[in-house]
Amino acid sequence: MEGGEADSLHGKVRDEDQLAVDIPETAHQISKDSWFQVGFVLTTGINSAYVLGYSGTIMVPLGWIYGVVGLIAATAISLYANALIAKLHEFGGKRHIRYRDLAGYIYGRKAYSLTWGLQYVNLFMINTGFIILAGSALKAVYVLFRDDHVLKLPYCIVIAGFVCALFAIGIPHLSALRIWLGFSTFFSLVYIIIAFVLSVKDGIGAPARDYDIPGTTTSKIFTTIGATANLVFAFNTGMLPEIQATVRKPVVDNMLKALYFQFTAGVLPMYAVTFVGYWAYGSSTSSYLLNNVTGSVWVKTMANIAAFLQTVIALHIFASPMYEFLDTKYGIKGSALSFRNLSFRIAVRGGYLAITTLVAALLPFLGDFMSLTGAISTFPLTFILANHMYLVAKKNKLTSLQKLWHWLNVCFFGCMSVAAAIAALRLIAVDSKTYHVFADL
Repeated sequence: MEGGEADSLHGKVRDEDQLAVDIPETAHQISKDSWFQVGFVLTTGINSAYVLGYSGTIMVPLGWIYGVVGLIAATAISLYANALIAKLHEFGGKRHIRYRDLAGYIYGRKAYSLTWGLQYVNLFMINTGFIILAGSALKAVYVLFRDDHVLKLPYCIVIAGFVCALFAIGIPHLSALRIWLGFSTFFSLVYIIIAFVLSVKDGIGAPARDYDIPGTTTSKIFTTIGATANLVFAFNTGMLPEIQATVRKPVVDNMLKALYFQFTAGVLPMYAVTFVGYWAYGSSTSSYLLNNVTGSVWVKTMANIAAFLQTVIALHIFASPMYEFLDTKYGIKGSALSFRNLSFRIAVRGGYLAITTLVAALLPFLGDFMSLTGAISTFPLTFILANHMYLVAKKNKLTSLQKLWHWLNVCFFGCMSVAAAIAALRLIAVDSKTYHVFADL
């Protein structure tokens, strides 16, 4: 839809209670969940096992000052950008339950396809990273008991992919997670608390740490730029409308409550483990914090198993837009246990996760995946597109200063996206020379 048409439609928009909202066709459930459940979906994403890598992938390249300031700034701008998207959920009297639907409604068919492409890449790469994480957790458990290099990381990644496929087959849609969100929160607390406590113990007894940013001047520039992509990756899902589709009415108010929960209480565990991990180990912090900590075998085993299980649940959240697309396209409705529906999920979801697992085993460079994902999809989806869509949709109601603010955001994050993509590709090229494919890291 052209901008002029969008503006004319916007002129008809009234208060939410007066909107005749058009609900699109979908095979999955919508408007069923409380804001609190949706808040836990968002918090599950932000406190996934990825948090065990932020000490190494964010703090080490940025150092104390820029790392702390960067995380706080990323929290604020991410909340702002996500709130912009949430407020457009019922734009024009039509409910937009998919990111691509909203972009297509505002810009037209080409934007619909481009947004879907960006979103698919974003979610595919996040899921690839989740399987790398799950495989790393399994290998860490094995190494605690037998450090004989027989069970290599690629094998652990294959096992992780198989378990993720079983979970995806058993859970038909996002709203069906319910009790699993409680388990996810429990697992998150287990590995975050253990990582936090063991890091504090190590840090208290350790000699002075080196907090200097490692590398040559050139490498520092590229790793710093890459770390900015990791900053935005830490807070953003790239699928906010899909999550918002599950929340009960009033949709916008309830989604904003969920976002406030995510960016206040939800970020505190992530902050704690990120800062304490870096404090304890300095520039030697790895991209998987549980590889640094020392402690009893059973405690570290429990933390790694919790990280593995939470990753299985979190991956399902980020794969759900693809599942919803395919289930809707092929009319997969009704009982989740019917032969047709079950066989469809086995074939399609199993195939999708098989491909994801193959890529994860082929290139298991977790930090590089985080940087590239943030650069080529999180920046454009969450910051560039969000600000520009809001600018187009609300153009007649914005002051000149507000328009300038959104344009500055679009330009700034556009430049950051390009710079971060170059830095991430360089990191992958460097690591590809250091490690062979199917590397046992």
